[in-house]
Amino acid sequence: MKIEEKLGLKIKQLRNEIGISQEELAYRCDLHRTYISSVELGKRNISIRNIEKIALALNVEIIELFKKGTIDGN
Repeated sequence: MKIEEKLGLKIKQLRNEIGISQEELAYRCDLHRTYISSVELGKRNISIRNIEKIALALNVEIIELFKKGTIDGN
């Protein structure tokens, strides 16, 4: 699995844990919903600035986005 896919799964997992939609996450990040969707699908090579925006919107440290233990167990 590529790193973009692992990151996307982790973002989706954390978003689901706090019970918000992609649209709500996008609003909190000041990003477009389709961008969040493509990130969660692992189709984007996301910038560090947008990683920071997403982490802040999810109320986690950036490092949490890269820790093992995503939905698929990797």
